[in-house]
Formats: sequence, C-alpha cells, structure tokens
Amino acid sequence: MSKLEEKKLSSKEYYRNPFLYIHEDDVSLPDGEKSKRIVVTHVGAVSIIALTEDKELLLVRQYRYPLGLETIEIPAGKLEENEAPIATAKRELEEETGYTCESLELLGAHATEPGFTNVVLQQFLATGVTLMAHPVGADEGEFVEVMTLKKDQALMMVATGEIIDLKTVYAIQYLTVAGLW
Repeated sequence: MSKLEEKKLSSKEYYRNPFLYIHEDDVSLPDGEKSKRIVVTHVGAVSIIALTEDKELLLVRQYRYPLGLETIEIPAGKLEENEAPIATAKRELEEETGYTCESLELLGAHATEPGFTNVVLQQFLATGVTLMAHPVGADEGEFVEVMTLKKDQALMMVATGEIIDLKTVYAIQYLTVAGLW
C-alpha cells in the first residue's frame, strides 16, 4: 500500500444499471482516520477525433441534460458488453455522424473525473474519413446534429467558451500540437 492509498473498509450500493453503478464506500485514510467516498463505477467509453478531407473536425451538437444546455463534442460513446474499444469507436463514429473511416489509432486513455468516477475514456484518431452512402443513424433516444469546424473556428470556440467539453478541447489541442491541422 502506498503512503497515499486509501483502503476500502465497506461498501453500500445505491444504484445499478447495465453500464454504471453508484456506491458509497467507507475508507481508511493514510493517517488512520476514516472517511466516505461516493463513487460512480462505469464500463468505460471511447471518443473519436476525425478530420474530413477538407481538414475540418467532425463534431456533434447535442443537448446535455445534466448541464441544461447544448454542447459541441467529438463523437463518443460507452463500451458495449464484450465489444472491443476499437469496434466501439467505429460504431459510434458511424451512428453519430454517418461517417466511416479507413483506420483508427488509439491515442491514449484519460481519466475523466477521477475524484468521483473510474471512467476511462479511450481516444482514437480516425483517418480516411468519408461520408457513408447509407448512414446507420443514432441510438434510440439520441438526438445529435452533425457539424464540422475548421481549425481557426474551433480554437476560437474554445477560447470563447462555446466548446466546453474536455474531450473535445483535448482533441483540438492534439490536432494543433501534432501538426495534423
């Protein structure tokens, strides 16, 4: 046990569905004191950074109920049971945007909010992105508007707070720093 590690003493489950559960754990702190931690355990997710032939970033606009507003985000979605992350990325790109790609490269994995959830988001770079002749369509209950942005537009929207989603901010930064834009 590291000198900073907290040890779980007990756990109480509050809610569970197929992709997440919420529990409260009693923990022992490094100094021997006790505390509680509320944790959202999640199956994990992927996001896709995709540039069109015209070097425009492929995005979706959607209403995010917890925030009470529309957000602009790169395509993303949760892992399905027994589905490889790369398959999830391909499926989500097609369902949310109507685009497909020639290849996907895993760029890395990022903890989204480690203070209360174990969600790890695996980010993929899609290359050879083309519009499908017969788009698959979004999941039931999912309403998205597909859009694209050029580099300067995207950077300005981050600077003005129009793009607040961190996976999307990361995508814009990645494309810029990596010189892909």
